[in-house]
Amino acid sequence: MKRILVKNLYNEVNNEVCIKGWVHKIRKLSKVSFLILRDRTGLIQCVVDNNVDIKDIKLESVIEIVGKVVEGKNKISNVEIQVEELRVISKVQEELPIEVNKEELDVNLETILDHRVLSLRHEKINSIFKIQSIIAQGFREYLINEGFTEMFTPKIVSEGAEGGTAIFKVKYFEREAYLAQSPQFYKQMMVGAGYERVFEIAHVYRAEEHNTSRHLNEYVSMDLEMGFIEDEREIMKLETGILKHIMLKLTNECKDLLDTCHIELPKIKETIPSITFSQAINILEKEYGKLCEEGDLDPQGEKLICKYAEEKLGSEFLFITDYPRKKRPMYTMPKDKEFTHSFDLLFRGLEITTGGQRIHEHSMLKENMIYKGLNPDNFTAYMEVFKYGMPPHGGLAIGLERLTSQILGLKNVREASLFPRDRTRILP
Repeated sequence: MKRILVKNLYNEVNNEVCIKGWVHKIRKLSKVSFLILRDRTGLIQCVVDNNVDIKDIKLESVIEIVGKVVEGKNKISNVEIQVEELRVISKVQEELPIEVNKEELDVNLETILDHRVLSLRHEKINSIFKIQSIIAQGFREYLINEGFTEMFTPKIVSEGAEGGTAIFKVKYFEREAYLAQSPQFYKQMMVGAGYERVFEIAHVYRAEEHNTSRHLNEYVSMDLEMGFIEDEREIMKLETGILKHIMLKLTNECKDLLDTCHIELPKIKETIPSITFSQAINILEKEYGKLCEEGDLDPQGEKLICKYAEEKLGSEFLFITDYPRKKRPMYTMPKDKEFTHSFDLLFRGLEITTGGQRIHEHSMLKENMIYKGLNPDNFTAYMEVFKYGMPPHGGLAIGLERLTSQILGLKNVREASLFPRDRTRILP
């Protein structure tokens, strides 16, 4: 008999069906027992006569049930299964280290991550990654509709895209190589190769020794690059469209999941407000007495400027533009001697995007590398395309885990990483 998913049982009333899944809960009474089965689409109550032996079945065992679908109101749904046959497919071998059938997991994050696969069976944790999948699909859909081509770039590289030291070394046969910090160089190459508009959703690697609720050493970056732009404002406008599309897609496709996590999606106006970096520094000092490190915003600064944006500008999103040249990568287009055509997007107190216009002239790129203390001879493969005609271009990168975490109101970005890699964790 062909398996039926729980979500389709409403169409099978009075029919005999076969369902398969995990034992979510068991409640035994004198004459009958109630067994809750869970599959990837939901829960269903199964009524088991006591002539069916279930005494050795433990929670989370994988079972197969054959029975009749009948109408019956319960806390889960308006149908249930009258069990005729029950078969254990896979037994639970030992006591569960965490109880995944509770509404909330009453364990700390480290325990959850130590038993990651089991924790993913919990309804709310499971929902995180279904929602995350829809976010990535929304990013992809929007860009394809805007004429972008999806690309797949190397993750073993000869140089770091940021020109810094926060890169993981790997032994590559007789040579030394690195794990890619970003697809930045390849994005620009593909623009110059005539594709004009490209994007990628892939892992990137940062060897930064952070151990905070904001950082991962391996994360998923949603990158894009587009040619023939006037300046970074076109990229900011594009990102606004992407985020609107993602929120609409979540609204249309994830209502039950969002309700499970008690999430209210942010509302995005026609445009996302923007202020310059200098304005942000002045606002923080004037409004909150907050002095920032020269050239960047610290975590407290990001939270306070987002508080200002929500209270004074009516937006949970805020673009900050015109970052100092000395703090931006060597490929960033200078605005003048001090500032750049660059931006960050902050959302609910956290930076989720870095982007901007890139340098497209070979001589200017070479000069900026030297200004940043880099040797252009180390980047010859990257620079070659700039010799043969490169249009004005720009792009951005959105951290998928950070965006997911902020939408869902998670306390730690590791909760939005399927199998986190941070300063101390490389298992499971």
